[in-house]
Amino acid sequence: MNRFEGKVAVVTGGAKGIGAATARRLASEGAVVYVADVDREHGEKTAADIGGNVHFVHCDVGSSADWAALATEIEGGQGKVDVFVSNAYAIRFGPAHLLDEDDWDRTLEVTLKALYLGIKALTPLAPATGAAVVAVSSVHAHASFPGFAAYAAAKGGVSALARQLAIEYAPGVRVNTVVPGPILTPQWDGVPAESIADESGRTLLGRMGGAEEVAAAVAFLASDEAGFITGAELPVDGGWLIRHR
Repeated sequence: MNRFEGKVAVVTGGAKGIGAATARRLASEGAVVYVADVDREHGEKTAADIGGNVHFVHCDVGSSADWAALATEIEGGQGKVDVFVSNAYAIRFGPAHLLDEDDWDRTLEVTLKALYLGIKALTPLAPATGAAVVAVSSVHAHASFPGFAAYAAAKGGVSALARQLAIEYAPGVRVNTVVPGPILTPQWDGVPAESIADESGRTLLGRMGGAEEVAAAVAFLASDEAGFITGAELPVDGGWLIRHR
């Protein structure tokens, strides 16, 4: 399939995990992809490994100045953005009363504010019709567990903001959200096998998901095949949510 032939995509948090899998999937279907991440080492490696029209851009997604620089680079190169995947996140654990304020701010900045800043920077580069935004939320936006105060607040905000953006930018831009559950990404490296087995057992399908499975959902929502879908949330969680809500 070449669903993204001639299209330009920006993927934040694209150095590793779901972001890297998404960049790979979009590129494999013909897109020119900008991998935006603060992690230069892994970002450059991901872009080089994928090859083709994949470009790494160092970008702190919580910085309006970095977003402006990214938009300028794209405008001078490809001149447009057809697909924006807001995937970057930060996570700091702890109950609200023990969480350091800087940790709270950074979690919301990278996870939630980045979606706002990305829209602000990239909307002027979107075509009049046919653009798509996919925000990556989390099951933690809908189900609560101790220690996730900042992350749940940020991802809940992502889901709410994406719905609002769908209203504000229709009909020219479609905005949808994917809601990953437990996904085997580098975040799980070093986690004991019994903990992974326990988390796998929390899903209805009895396993962890793969980053490429989330990437497939993102690609669908960003493609013309989802042309009559906007303001939707698509769980990619193996049934985690319906068990834990």
